[in-house]
Amino acid sequence: MSPILVRPVREQLEHDRVIRLLQAKLKRKHDVVINIGDDQAAGLKIGPGQMFPDLVLSSPDKNKRLEGVIEVETGESVNHLEAMAQWAHFGRARVPFHLYVPAAAVDIARRLCVENQVSVTEIWSYHSIADQTRFTLVQRAPAAAAKPSPPPKSAPERTAPAKTSRPAASRPAAKAAPAKAKKAPAGKAKAPAAKKAKPAGKRK
Repeated sequence: MSPILVRPVREQLEHDRVIRLLQAKLKRKHDVVINIGDDQAAGLKIGPGQMFPDLVLSSPDKNKRLEGVIEVETGESVNHLEAMAQWAHFGRARVPFHLYVPAAAVDIARRLCVENQVSVTEIWSYHSIADQTRFTLVQRAPAAAAKPSPPPKSAPERTAPAKTSRPAASRPAAKAAPAKAKKAPAGKAKAPAAKKAKPAGKRK
């Protein structure tokens, strides 16, 4: 049972009206069961006890899988005691927890969620203009926080092989050109060896 045992009549009527509006709005996608006043139609087992959020969302198929819980607050019920006694438990239900508060109480609701470590999936504000009630999404938890998933296994990093500088191919040393034989200067050709003169015969 909520710590707010007695709401002012005007707030209680507003509270019940917002619940019925949400039921009509969400029944297109979910099977919606509401708990208003002493009519506790759908309970939620959390820890050792059982709690009765304002709206319980289930899958529309025959499996009736639990898909979320919604709690609607009024100006009087946005307080520290309510956050500890109900919001904190709904946030541990392992299904999306949506909190609806009056537009003037959004900042207080955010602060209370932080102080009490409430894992809230979405915070909505509502306000009435004449006979119309408008709902505005003011905060949404990141997908990773709403549905924690194991961290992906990191693949081993592949390091590109370091480019090794290839030693410059040693060029073979240029062969020394054979020394050209020096040509004898023209005009200085070797004269053929002179024949030895025969000794002249003795004259008679």
